[in-house]
Amino acid sequence: MDQSPNNLQRLDAAHVLHGLYDPSDRESPTVLVGGNGATIQDATGCHYLDGLSGLWNTILGHGREELVEAAAQQMRQLAFCSTYSGLANVPAIELAARLKTLAYDGLTATFFTVSGADANESAFKTARFYWRRQGKPDKVKTLSLEHGYHGLTLAAMSATGLSGYSNMFQPVVPHFVHVRAPYPYRCDFAASGEGPGAAAARMLEETIRHEGADTVAAFIAEPVQGAGGVIVPPDDYFPRVREICNRHEILFIADEVITGFGRTGQWFALSHWGVQPDIMTFAKGVTSAYLPLGGMMVGQRIADAIEEAPPMQRWMHASTYSGHPVCCAVALRTLEIIEAEKLVDRVAELGRYMLNRLHELYDLDSVGEVRGLGLIAAVELVADRATKAVFDPALRVGERVRRHAQQAGLIVRNRGDIINLAPPFVISEGQIDEMVSILRHAIAGTTQGLR
Repeated sequence: MDQSPNNLQRLDAAHVLHGLYDPSDRESPTVLVGGNGATIQDATGCHYLDGLSGLWNTILGHGREELVEAAAQQMRQLAFCSTYSGLANVPAIELAARLKTLAYDGLTATFFTVSGADANESAFKTARFYWRRQGKPDKVKTLSLEHGYHGLTLAAMSATGLSGYSNMFQPVVPHFVHVRAPYPYRCDFAASGEGPGAAAARMLEETIRHEGADTVAAFIAEPVQGAGGVIVPPDDYFPRVREICNRHEILFIADEVITGFGRTGQWFALSHWGVQPDIMTFAKGVTSAYLPLGGMMVGQRIADAIEEAPPMQRWMHASTYSGHPVCCAVALRTLEIIEAEKLVDRVAELGRYMLNRLHELYDLDSVGEVRGLGLIAAVELVADRATKAVFDPALRVGERVRRHAQQAGLIVRNRGDIINLAPPFVISEGQIDEMVSILRHAIAGTTQGLR
């Protein structure tokens, strides 16, 4: 096949459906053909810093031969094994046991999926299953946060608190209810003397009381809201959430699809606040994106409810590729590399460095807030810093900054006028300096004359 850039773009336009794609970009997709470490290359020969680790997930960077070899070796030995009805395979067993040693102490058993979205689907179903087994079949509702992102399958989309993802797929699934997020920069609902964390926790409890605790199965939240704008919660938020869920008998689901496996400078992000969930979902970094894999970990009481169910009440949930041996083998090797190279500690160190460098952008009038935790950060752009007024959406400032940055050699992602960053764990301080420099020029070049 002719792999010239023009022909690839022509074939792409004719035959490929792109999700989350603006029609104005349709004539010139960026066709990536290679990568090394924290850099990637397109079909025209241009190189870029990978400022979002692919899609938050290529945590070890590109070109890790150890992961290629782990996949090839497992393919030679056993390419596939279903985990239906009593079948098992060695990599899946070893990975589940390894995750037990890395994750929160209370989580004991894992169900593997293909992605974060179906991990969350599994969690929603499992929460309903658990309460039905407890003789409380009316506990079916799932509460989630505004600005939260949990995937785009029908139920996961319904839990996602970003309306743009669901506008054209209405109606959403019933029994999903959104509550206010712990968004310190834009908290407009705190009572006098109340901080944003306490206010958001109060709103959660008020929603539970309004809906009726006897109808609520679970609350799901990302420890740091990723796609919604890298919203880092106040330190008092999740401890209060844990107490509220305990008091009202509601399962707490931690969506660690983005934050898991070291992204925030801890193996899993709720550790920053000393909180443990009842269910945790994961994906993305578990294989450094080299193969698709996700999963759901549950505590012992939920595992017991599944294992001890009588035949007519079985946990009738499954996936063809659950526990895929090749994906699990790559995941095991990924975890070995993270540990051997001490990358969780390295992320904590690099995250402080990156955030300090990003704080220098405050000398640009259009930078309203810089925030982050570990190697995940955001720069929120505003038309007026004093009032936090946003730019006219028609100006598409964030999208223009993203394009400007890409033209200068940096791949980032924007949600509206929020620029999201999550580089690979193997990025260097020098590459962080370059990333911030490109972003500075992109912001300045875009916003000059708009204020």
